[in-house]
Order: sequence, then C-alpha cells, then structure tokens
Amino acid sequence: MALNLSESSQSTQPLQPDSLRRLLNIKEIYYEPAVKDCARGQEILAQYPDAKLIEVASHWKIPELHGNSESVEDWNRIKRNVLVLGVKKSIQSRPNCRSSDFIAPSHANGCAMACAYCYVARRKGYANPITTFVNIEQITRYIERHANKQGIKQEPNQVDPKYWVYEIGENSDCSVDAAICDNVKDLIAKFRHLPNAKATFATKRVNRDLLDCDPQGKTRIRFSLMPESMAKVVDVRTSSIPERIAAVNDFVAAGYEVHLNFAPVIYYQRWLTDYEELFKLVDDTLSSQAKQQLQAEVIFLTHNDELHEVNMGWHPQAEDILWQPEVQEVKYSQTGGKNVRYKRGLKGKLVEQFCHQLGQQLPYCNIRYAF
Repeated sequence: MALNLSESSQSTQPLQPDSLRRLLNIKEIYYEPAVKDCARGQEILAQYPDAKLIEVASHWKIPELHGNSESVEDWNRIKRNVLVLGVKKSIQSRPNCRSSDFIAPSHANGCAMACAYCYVARRKGYANPITTFVNIEQITRYIERHANKQGIKQEPNQVDPKYWVYEIGENSDCSVDAAICDNVKDLIAKFRHLPNAKATFATKRVNRDLLDCDPQGKTRIRFSLMPESMAKVVDVRTSSIPERIAAVNDFVAAGYEVHLNFAPVIYYQRWLTDYEELFKLVDDTLSSQAKQQLQAEVIFLTHNDELHEVNMGWHPQAEDILWQPEVQEVKYSQTGGKNVRYKRGLKGKLVEQFCHQLGQQLPYCNIRYAF
C-alpha cells in the first residue's frame, strides 16, 4: 500500500480571509415555493440578485442534480455555483451516544467542500451542493422545547458531564453554512440561553466570522484533523490542517469549547509516522488554555460502494487510497447500504496503535471514544 501523497493534483492551498466567499459563487438557486414566504428565504434570495432562480416541488427531488449521472464530472462546479433552498418538513431529534446526546433537526445538508469520503454524498447521488432550510425559527423553537423536556442532566456521560449536547451539523459543515445565512449564528445564540444544553459540530473550515458569536461555552466545535499530506488528496476545498490547528486557540479564547475530531483515520504505509508529526504540530501550536480543555474523538474510515463509483467519475486518485479491498471488509448499514471498513482484526490493532501514540504525545487530551 505504498502511496506517493506528495504528488497529489488535488492539493488545497492556504486560503485568504475571503476564502469562504470564493468557495461559493452562487449562480443558480433551486427553491421550493414556500421559501419566498420565510424571512430567511427572502434574505438569502436578496443576497444573490443575479442568480438564476429555478422553482422545484421538492428540495430533495431535483433530477437534473441528484439523478443526473452526467453531472458527476461537474461535482465541484456544482458545489461552488449551485444553492438549494427548502423548508424543513420533518423537524425532530433522535438519540445519539457518541459526539452528542441528540441529533438536532438539520438546518442544512450538503456542502460546498468536497471531501472524498463524505457520507452525505452517498445519499444524494451525483451532486451534493448546499441545501439550506429557511424555516430556522421552527427548528430553534423545536430544539428549545425538546431540551426543556429533558430537564437537568442527572448523570455525567462521555458526551458531557453537565449538559445535553445536540449535534447541529450532522449533514453539513456549519462553518460553511454560516457563509450563506445566519442559521448557524441563530443556533449558537439559542444554545447560549438554554440552561441545560449545548450545541456541537465538526468542521474542516475556519470561519472567523463565528468568533463574534459569544457562545459562552455552550457550543463545542470539533476541528477535524488528519496528516496534511493525506488531507491534500481527500479533503478537497477545505482549510489547511495547520490553519485548523492554529484556529483552536482563537476559538477557545472566543468562548467555544474546542475538541479535535481525528476522522476519518486512513490506513496507509506511513500513517503512524505522519500522525506523530501531526500530534507534534498540535502540541507545539496549542495554548495552555486550549490544552486544558482539549478532548478528542477517533473514527477510522468507513467507505461505501456507491460513493466509490461517484468518486471514480471526478477524483479517482482518492479512490486509490480509500478503496482498498485487501484490507477492508463489507459492513451493511442499518439502511441496507453496502459499506466497507478495515477488517476486524486489523482495525482493532490500528485503533490501539493510534490511541497509544496520541496518549504518548498529547497526554492531556482525553479520548472520548475511538472506533
């Protein structure tokens, strides 16, 4: 499995402060009719007066996007130029047990970034631009009612010792979503005032506009990290790894709880040596304040046969890394999808090696869970 990662043609370059604007150049907006009845929908449409507006019956059923196999070659162009606006119909939370206690109703799905392993893309077919839900007031009111029903958290768990934690970015990257509208800022403000709950989301994008949200410790950001050489291949259109690490100190100082999300951990020839270098960069960069509150989650790669086929249409180099049948085994998801993960005996050894190395180099960083 010798891989020459230094020769990647997909490398992401350090981005300027206006990188979020350049990440998105919206030229077409697909929208449900009810979007124009919502204040947030009106705000977003007003931001893009020159965009072509295309009315659709459903944000989820857009054949020229999700059902068009020929669009896969335009994977990144669509992410940059297309926005979908919808009204969230099913507003509900469901239990979780790892990164959060509950999954909050989505305020968005899809992403302008193009990580080759993204599981959201598995379900959306041949195009995966941002879909923003404009009925944010309904979503925040639901979250408040749901949190009120939970009462005070009686027993600490690995998610959090005090608060009920809600994942607000399961199907999107909130740092990028915040460049579209104020949905994310509204959610951060809501959790700031909920006495028994906090928000959380993982991100691969540094959005410094979020430093002004005054979360008061009630939002936990998990910066996703992997070795930079690997990120240049599979973390397409994201902030660089050094930029993400450097941002941790600023977000902690701004009142966020900041954890690290080592995900996905990808096995290759130099993997552990590269992680040693990554851990050293973390240790050298983080402030004492950041280190005191630091925790991490560790998630090894799970891939998918349908996403593999999509990736072969726009980024086959990534599949040389992600699709490794000789060290992977089939695992069917709860929805019947055919996923692959590292073989059972191998994966256990890899998890043990990773956690041991992290513990040696970052002894102050508690591992909340690893699998």
